[in-house]
Amino acid sequence: MLNVRRPIQTPPSPRPNRRGFLVGAGAIVVAFRLDAGPARAAGLDPAGIKADPNAFVRIGADDTVTVVIKHLDMGQGNTTGLATILADELGADWSRVRTEFAPADASRYANLLMGPIQGTGGSTAVANSWVQLRKAGAAAREMLVAAASFQWRVPVAEITVADGIVRHAASNRQARFGELAASAATLPVPAEPRLKDPSEWTLIGKPLARLDSKAKTDGSAVYALDIRRPGQVTAVIARAPCFGGTVESFDAADARKVPGVIDVVQVPSGVAVIAKDTWSAMQGRKALKVTWDESAAETRSSEAILAEYREKAGKPGLTASKRGEPEAALKGAAKVIEAEFTFPYLAHAAMEPLNATIEKAGDGGYDVYAGFQFQTVEQATMAALLGVTPDKVRLHTTWAGGSFGRRATPTADYAAETAAVFKASGETAPVHLVWTREDDMTGGYYRPSVFHKVRAGLDAKGAIVGWDHVMVGKSIMIGSPFEAMIVKDGIDATTVEGASDTPYALAAYRFGVHNGREGVPVLWWRSVGHSHTAHVMEVMIDDLAHAAGADPVAYRLGLLAGAPRLAGVLRLAADKAGWGAAQPKGSGLGVAVHESFGSYVAMVAQVSAAEGHVKVERIVAAVDVGVAVNPDVIRAQVEGAVGFALSSVLRNRITLKDGQVQEANFDAYEPTRISEMPKVEVHIVSSAVAPTGIGEPGVPVLAPAIANAVFAATGQRLRSLPLDLSGTKGA
Repeated sequence: MLNVRRPIQTPPSPRPNRRGFLVGAGAIVVAFRLDAGPARAAGLDPAGIKADPNAFVRIGADDTVTVVIKHLDMGQGNTTGLATILADELGADWSRVRTEFAPADASRYANLLMGPIQGTGGSTAVANSWVQLRKAGAAAREMLVAAASFQWRVPVAEITVADGIVRHAASNRQARFGELAASAATLPVPAEPRLKDPSEWTLIGKPLARLDSKAKTDGSAVYALDIRRPGQVTAVIARAPCFGGTVESFDAADARKVPGVIDVVQVPSGVAVIAKDTWSAMQGRKALKVTWDESAAETRSSEAILAEYREKAGKPGLTASKRGEPEAALKGAAKVIEAEFTFPYLAHAAMEPLNATIEKAGDGGYDVYAGFQFQTVEQATMAALLGVTPDKVRLHTTWAGGSFGRRATPTADYAAETAAVFKASGETAPVHLVWTREDDMTGGYYRPSVFHKVRAGLDAKGAIVGWDHVMVGKSIMIGSPFEAMIVKDGIDATTVEGASDTPYALAAYRFGVHNGREGVPVLWWRSVGHSHTAHVMEVMIDDLAHAAGADPVAYRLGLLAGAPRLAGVLRLAADKAGWGAAQPKGSGLGVAVHESFGSYVAMVAQVSAAEGHVKVERIVAAVDVGVAVNPDVIRAQVEGAVGFALSSVLRNRITLKDGQVQEANFDAYEPTRISEMPKVEVHIVSSAVAPTGIGEPGVPVLAPAIANAVFAATGQRLRSLPLDLSGTKGA
């Protein structure tokens, strides 16, 4: 507000790992937590959060209110939600609100639910900013009021603020924000400004139009791929065809003959071709001859890795969670159901491939432009590679065309590559590093492939008496800079989440895990561990309900007495979907409910089945995310989750043949088509609890709801993903 900074205007030694960098960055992040658990659900303690309006709001003489956004917006709409929180407390005129991405500065812009790190992920943007932005807006409001009180010689208590106007009704005086900002900036910041009562909110809870819609519609929004710096050149990298491969030797003679190619340099992840434009760089890479050393590479096929997983699942593994004595309970069960679930590797497949631009500044520092998601890690990693202190690497965060977890790498892989190419090139011209679609699909990071094996027993009345559960999958965190903070006793919390902490009242329950050790790089994918654990839990519960002769909704409710918010969304979704009504032949309803990232989501799927084909007709969702800052954005995120995840439910997978990824583009890894999108209804639970996130929680329940609906329609129990629909027939 009060801060006169102006935004920077931009035009529209590591260890090699076959697709990126494993930077020894353990010292970069002092503490990190992906899911703050109870703290997230209950909201952060307001007493520990400083009111810092200068960090988050700037008021111009023209009355514009610029809200500084510390999180990456990759399409989830958090710029609108975060601006709404501050603007409401400030009393701003929404038509005058603008946003700007914050610089990399963890001292001011740390994610309060992650620790001393600036980053976006885990559906934490609104949850961690809720109190912080309310305090910033409230403090700025009180400073404007104090300035008006001093100028008009009237009591503060008699002044009101609304729609960007400060008023004193008794004297009929008023002033626009821009008229008071300069004098307000000289006043001390209130330590504990008064936060508005919910009854006073005028923006929070309203379906306001997104602030980024116009720019993204008319093309004026600047993405990383739009950056053009004077004299800029483009680089692409040839990477080993198998994970873990390294450069043995290369011959660049033919590549250098390609028109437009400027240079060819080796970097830790491969060989970079630098050219005047992207096409020339790609053609130069085609002409490049590289001999790869694959002595330490992963050269197995998907089937061999899965076979190893299946063998490991025959043993108990590390105990992630245990209640009672499930083995003894299973021996005395009246009926035991055994099931196996397999999940393939999945690509993030964001619309905008990875890319970043770097240039040397006159002061000896560096300016870097990209859709940065973990600014603290990216800044420190690039600084180490360039041999400067982190403050010398200025990150300019742009809009990002999707991520789904891919840009949030603990290794800062593509940012590190950008710095490495720039350094190897001699730092003479700005370098734009571009990953092609094929680079990202065949050489990025993936949602881990996972195998689950479950045995569950029922007594004579259909009650669950024992549940023994083992999973095998590669840990995301083991071997990363975050291992010390996330992995405890060999168990990665992001691997087992959603099953080790199941809310179902299971008296005898054990969840064991084996950590896969294959050479495929893995990373969080939208909803992380919940993307597979929710499916296993919800399909298995449906199996047990059927075996018990019980209604699937009623059966779940009987196990959720200690989870009232989960039970609440389950009842709401079932009611809105017309659960229990007779379905036409060949159609069926399926249900699933799950908590992730502090939010509660239930879905009912309606499907129709014909010979070998299933059509998802309708999805009815109920969500409880605490205070709904912007109901329209919440609905859009759930709709988007359905669109994003549906293709992975029905067909998509990443497969390896002799260590090489077979799916290179959208022809083989096909996104959801608009023609296959079901009708999606989203019902939001009214709540006064501090808001949580919705970017990821819509994903976990989709697959099990559809699988359970297929069973209702056809009698076929499809457990593994993607669903094998070849044998499905109408009931």
